[in-house]
Amino acid sequence: MEMIRILIDSTNNFLWGKNILVVMLIGMAIYASYKTKFMQIRLFGNIVGTLKGETTNGEKISSLEAFYLGTACRVGAGNIAGVVAAISVGGAGALFWMWLVALLGASTAFLESILAVVHREKDKDGNYRGGTPWIIKNRLGKKWIGTIYAAASIICYIGVIQVMSNSVTESVSGAYGVNPKIISAVLATIVAITIFGKSKKDKIVMALNKIVPIMAFLYIAVVLYVILTNLMGIPAMFGKIFSAAFGMDQIAGGALGGVIMQGVRRGLFSNEAGSGNGNYAAALADVDEPVKQGMVQSLSVFVDTLVICSATAFVILLADSNSIQGLNGMVLFQEALKSHIGWIGIPFTVIILFFFSFSTILGVTFYGKNALQYINESSKLNMCYQLVVVWMVYVGGVEQNFFVWSLADFGLGIMTVINIGVICPLVNEAVEHLEKYEQKIKGYVKINP
Repeated sequence: MEMIRILIDSTNNFLWGKNILVVMLIGMAIYASYKTKFMQIRLFGNIVGTLKGETTNGEKISSLEAFYLGTACRVGAGNIAGVVAAISVGGAGALFWMWLVALLGASTAFLESILAVVHREKDKDGNYRGGTPWIIKNRLGKKWIGTIYAAASIICYIGVIQVMSNSVTESVSGAYGVNPKIISAVLATIVAITIFGKSKKDKIVMALNKIVPIMAFLYIAVVLYVILTNLMGIPAMFGKIFSAAFGMDQIAGGALGGVIMQGVRRGLFSNEAGSGNGNYAAALADVDEPVKQGMVQSLSVFVDTLVICSATAFVILLADSNSIQGLNGMVLFQEALKSHIGWIGIPFTVIILFFFSFSTILGVTFYGKNALQYINESSKLNMCYQLVVVWMVYVGGVEQNFFVWSLADFGLGIMTVINIGVICPLVNEAVEHLEKYEQKIKGYVKINP
């Protein structure tokens, strides 16, 4: 056991501590942007319009549902706690670098999603299944590497589930003093009710159809109120963001590198473009056009960073500095929101954090089921996996297990290395699909559904 711990810690220190993954992800994002001629900017109107006319009826998974699924996994407690940490350490300038990473990373998500759709397959019930493991198996003929990726996915998701569960219990317990065991038991019960049972369409997908729009609407509505009640402070806020991103004070103090790195890491780890996570969702959509589904996942990256992460940052940067001085973490965010909307800020934080965390738990559970299906299609094994998920929700909520959290970092690191190694040589194949699609829609104002 000690040898395993040493191996995991050494790997994490190399990949995360030495910023190897940051370099790989940024490099891939720049390369993807160059190869697609910055499609995320050129075709932004088309990207926003990809979901127009989409419905979520029937047994198949639509592009809209794949969007909700991908967004649920990207948007989590990290969109609050992670952004708070980035601004606390890197200052307001970190937000600019988060924006830049999202703009570049959208092209990575676009290309990898195209490949996921092209190389997916159907199960015995006629439903699509796919993702990076299937790209590796069906395109490269290396099933064993796909198995390693799928196993790393499951390890990562089990850890993420515990992190999200702990975020919920800490938030509720810290605000109201409720016993973490009670909160964990309630959360585990809700998760169990959601993921078990049969229906025409997967219960997780059905739940996320309702949860994602609600949580996004609630959060954005409150932030819009914050912005509207602080209009006079908006110019100064943006001035602070851009001056801190390139400011002479940071350069003179030798802190500019820290500002950039905080924003880059937060952006990369939040939108997940390049890790292959979103490929599981992209491959499931019942669409015939791979490029359209690539655009859907690009839009999910934009929503995660440019909308949700920015919303968190705006709440903090527009707050009364006296009310948040010396604070950090979730307390900083709660007090910042409280300065804007009064006492209701704390219960609102608890509610929105629950939505963010719960949706992520459901999303990665669904992803894990797909990864497990690649390894073994046994229904009994799938049932065992779901039972483990429920148990991890409870255990993670009761106490912090840093070893399991290290496993999550380890799993995500292995996934990212494999995914970039697979996607990079296949970029031209994905670009060909983009070029054909652009020729097809040339002369049209918008994408036909």
